[in-house]
Amino acid sequence: MLFTSLIEAAQNSPFKKPFTTASCEPAMEKGQLTRHHTIQAAAASEGDSCEFGSNHYFALCGLGGIISCGITHTMVVPLDLVKCRLQVDPAKYKSVVNGFRVTLAEDGFKGLSKGWAPTFFGYSMQGLCKFGLYEVFKVMYSNMIGEENSYLYRTTLYLAASASAEFFADIALAPMEAAKVKIQTTPGFANTLREALPKMSAQEGMGAFYKGLVPLWMRQIPYTMMKFACFERTLELLYAYVVPKPRQECTKGEQLVVTFAAGYIAGVFCAIVSHPADTVVSKLNQAAKGSTALDVAKQLGWSGLWGGLMPRIVMIGTLTAAQWFIYDAVKVYLRMPRPPPPEMPESLKKKMGLTS
Repeated sequence: MLFTSLIEAAQNSPFKKPFTTASCEPAMEKGQLTRHHTIQAAAASEGDSCEFGSNHYFALCGLGGIISCGITHTMVVPLDLVKCRLQVDPAKYKSVVNGFRVTLAEDGFKGLSKGWAPTFFGYSMQGLCKFGLYEVFKVMYSNMIGEENSYLYRTTLYLAASASAEFFADIALAPMEAAKVKIQTTPGFANTLREALPKMSAQEGMGAFYKGLVPLWMRQIPYTMMKFACFERTLELLYAYVVPKPRQECTKGEQLVVTFAAGYIAGVFCAIVSHPADTVVSKLNQAAKGSTALDVAKQLGWSGLWGGLMPRIVMIGTLTAAQWFIYDAVKVYLRMPRPPPPEMPESLKKKMGLTS
C-alpha cells in the first residue's frame, strides 16, 4: 500500500520529466479519451516503450535495479568475503592477498563463494527498492518543490530521493545481509543460506535478522546518497566539459561509456564515505547476542574502522560503475525514456536575465 501510494503520487506529478521546461497540456482532440493517452501515444511514436513517470516506467526501473544489483554484488562475493574477514579478524587475515591464500588453504576454491545466495537475493531486493523508489521519490519531490527549484537545488533533490529510497531498501536487505556475514565470518556456523536461516532464528529469534539494520542504514544511506548525487552531477559535468558533443548526438554505446566512467568516480567516493559503518556491520553480525553498534565501534577503534578500505574501494568502484552501466543498458534495451542532463528552465533564464 505504501509503495503504491508513492508511485501514484509521483505518477500524478505535473513535473514527470524533471528539470525541463513545463508546457501546458494540449486540448483534447475528437475521439481522444484522455490527455494521458495523448502522452502515451507521443512516447510510442518516439520509440519509447513507456511514458516517463508512469507505473510501467517505475516498474521497469525496479527491474533494472534487480538485475544490476543482484548480478554485480554476486560477482564480487570472493572479494567481499575476504574484505569481511579482514574487518573481523585482522590477526588471521593480514592483507587481501593473505586473506585469499588462507581462505583457499582452508576451504578451497569453493570457499570463496560462501554467502553467494544471501548476497544475490538480498541485493536483488535492495536493487528493486533502491533504483525503483529513487525514480519515484525524485519525481515526487520535484513535484513538491516545483520546476525551477528542482533545477536550482537538484543536488539536494538527488540526495533526498536517494536517502528515502535506501531507507526502504535496507529493510529489504537486512535479513540476507545478516545471513551472508554470519556464513562468511563465523567458522562452522553454516555453509548455505538454508542452513543459516533456521539456526539464526533459533538462536536469536527475528532480532538476528535486523540487529544490523541501524548500522546498515548508517552505511548504506550515506553510500547511496553519494552514489546517486555524485553520479548525476558527474554525468552532467562530463557531458558539459569532457564529452566533445551533446548527449543527444552520442550513440547509445558512447552514452554507456560515459555512464560507466561517472559510475566509477561515484563509486570511489561511496566506498570512502560508507566504509567505517561497513566495518561495524561486518563485526556486529559476527559478534555475540546483545552487542551494539557503539560497543563494536569502541572495540575496533579509529584505525580498526578503516580495515579493508583498499579492497573495498576496488570492489565498490567497480561494482558501482557496473551497476550504473547495467541499469542504463537495461533502459536502452527496454527502450525506456532516458531524460538528458538537466537544463535551466526558460522561466528561470528570463528571471536571471539570461534570455529576452
